[in-house]
Amino acid sequence: MSQFWSPIVHALTPYVPGEQPKVSNLIKLNTNENPYGPSPKVLELLKKQSSDALRLYPDPNATELKEAIAKYYNVDIETVFVGNGSDEVLAHTFAGLLKKEKPLLFPDISYSFYPVYCGLYEIEYEQIPLNDQLEIDLKTYPSTNGGIIFPNPNAPTGRLTPLSQIENLLQINCQSVVVVDEAYIDFGGESAISLVDKYPNLLVIQTFSKSRSLAGLRVGFAIGNPELIEGLERIKNSFNSYPLDRFAIKGAAASLEDEAYFKVCCQRVISTRTKLTNQLTALNFTVLPSSANFVFAQHASKDAADLASQLREKSIIVRHFKQDRIRNYLRISIGTDNECEQLASALDEILKP
Repeated sequence: MSQFWSPIVHALTPYVPGEQPKVSNLIKLNTNENPYGPSPKVLELLKKQSSDALRLYPDPNATELKEAIAKYYNVDIETVFVGNGSDEVLAHTFAGLLKKEKPLLFPDISYSFYPVYCGLYEIEYEQIPLNDQLEIDLKTYPSTNGGIIFPNPNAPTGRLTPLSQIENLLQINCQSVVVVDEAYIDFGGESAISLVDKYPNLLVIQTFSKSRSLAGLRVGFAIGNPELIEGLERIKNSFNSYPLDRFAIKGAAASLEDEAYFKVCCQRVISTRTKLTNQLTALNFTVLPSSANFVFAQHASKDAADLASQLREKSIIVRHFKQDRIRNYLRISIGTDNECEQLASALDEILKP
């Protein structure tokens, strides 16, 4: 521990991202990246961005991107906020909208960055247990709170909370901000963006990293009531006026224009997810219903940590969590058909008597 640290640093437990191995020839199914590249239209446009203009700062308001998002989702531009990945959007949301006298509520099994943000911004929080089926049950969330945040679909379980249940929560919980973190919504869910006009305390956060195949550009956004967006803008402009570079702004905006490619890639992931779920079930795994680009699976008799280790020996990486309720599950990102076939074959070999 350094004597030169600020006091808060000593108390922090930083978020640990999924491994990004430097070894080549691995089947990497651990960080929920899209197995298919960005739209060719995006790649072509990005090539044209390499010019002397890089000596200039990007647009601090990322107006081109905000306009593209507003058009795509049929909302006013005043309801759109953009940031350096959804993690930065989330960070500004925690700092600007969720630090209150009453505790913030989120699921006990959820995105593990949430308690990290609470530690960083000194936010009191309460974790609400998932039910026995590892589903978010919004009826169990106390009406007295400083805010509510949850992923939909949830991570790492992949389970989807129906939009009707989210609206029921919003009808009851109207005195604090409700944040729906939709990083994986395009792989099988219905976005809560349709509810933003009706509920001024709702903020919906999405990312271009997953369904748009742009994890390397780091682009996230939020849609909500202009009052919420203004709060985020005040935080952003007190932290970093230029969070998105020229490539990120142009590339993300262009990805919204290639709807055909987007739909094809999402459907390919969904189809492979269904096939892999059936293969895992045949190998005696229990696989939770997933609406994300990953599955959450538990074998009937084999230890998950051991399975992850044996898969690594076969050059396949999946994600294992150590939390008590889920320590015997593996989170497996959906790769290409070929990658998932190799995973299934490797597991078949490992599980043979």
